[in-house]
Amino acid sequence: MHEREQLLKRHFESIGMSIAEIAFAWLAADGRNHGRFTVRGIDNVRNALALGKGAILYAGHFTTLEICGRPLRLPLPTFAAMFSRRSNPLLEEIQRRGRRRLANETVPSDNVRALLRALKRNAAVWYAPDQLHKLGELVPFFGEPAMTSLATSKLARLSGAPVVPFSFRRTDNRGHYELEFHEPLRNFPTADALADTRALVRKLEDFIRAAPEQYQWLHRRFKNRPAPWPNPY
Repeated sequence: MHEREQLLKRHFESIGMSIAEIAFAWLAADGRNHGRFTVRGIDNVRNALALGKGAILYAGHFTTLEICGRPLRLPLPTFAAMFSRRSNPLLEEIQRRGRRRLANETVPSDNVRALLRALKRNAAVWYAPDQLHKLGELVPFFGEPAMTSLATSKLARLSGAPVVPFSFRRTDNRGHYELEFHEPLRNFPTADALADTRALVRKLEDFIRAAPEQYQWLHRRFKNRPAPWPNPY
């Protein structure tokens, strides 16, 4: 219980830091990025893009999501970021302008055709499906069944784009961050989208274990579960 309380405290500290990080990501001059970011494995993305079918950068929703997009526009030929629409038009426009500073193009998360078109243009697309689960299947997430999107496997099959796991985290409290592009997944996708998704979730769990306080736990990850699974909220 004590460890859980400590993790909760560190999580809220991470959320507080993310507010300033979002402002930095969307508004700060590019010159202020120097020395803040360590980026590893960029050749894994470039090698994936050499196939000409784009690349799906598989990631999750962490509190550092916005600021860790800052160093990616320059080293990648075409970098596309997904975004979820906001009910408030003002917040929608602020987000749109902020994301356009991070990426060459932005793609609505509910527009599959636009995503496929971006991949066809050989873009590297930042794709975090861990909050897209309305039409998913139950998949264990740290041992607890959670509705989970199967879209990554299906998109990879439709587009032929390699899936490049992408992890990122805050390494200290002084504005330093580590990003890593891992090797593209081998023998992916298979004919079994559910098995593919289980493997992806295990990869995401590994990323979360590296910085558990930085994952966006406030998102209701276990909602929309069918009966007889209880609603924990």
